[in-house]
Amino acid sequence: MAKLQLDRILVVDVESTCWDGPPPDGMVSEIIEIGVCTLDPATGDRAGRRSVLVRPERSEVSDFCTELTTLTAGQVADGVPFADACALLRDEYRAHRRVWGSWGNYDRDQFARQCAATDVPYPFGTRHLNIKTLYSLSHALGRELGMAGALEHAGLPLEGTHHRGADDAWNIAALLGGLLTAGR
Repeated sequence: MAKLQLDRILVVDVESTCWDGPPPDGMVSEIIEIGVCTLDPATGDRAGRRSVLVRPERSEVSDFCTELTTLTAGQVADGVPFADACALLRDEYRAHRRVWGSWGNYDRDQFARQCAATDVPYPFGTRHLNIKTLYSLSHALGRELGMAGALEHAGLPLEGTHHRGADDAWNIAALLGGLLTAGR
């Protein structure tokens, strides 16, 4: 097992193909964008955001999905294959050696499902933070908030476009950074 690096936390948010109802016959939900923001856990500072567009192989971008994410079929058609996106996470971000987090478990579960279905090595290590639950527990809310609701609760602006991976990762990292530095 690779040695854990605690110098940065990777905050990840994915957008996936989606429909207004169940997937059409023969299609499955698959990742079309991976948003990444690195966070310095000592300072809570965010260091850049990145959007990796991923070309779907087993589904198409629906009109509903474009309305939700602003991503079009043409944009993601120019994306990288899923295996290349996972390799980028491992090689450039050392995702297998770092703690990573997402807003809820959807992103972790979607990576696990898609990696298993496509025989692509899972890019992350075993240290995942469910930032949605952590935020709600830290504030004794009694229920989990959506990301936009948590930003409002924290008095932070929603920067960028909601339901775009890089922008959501940036906003989630701001929430996590606040949690990590609040008690210091």
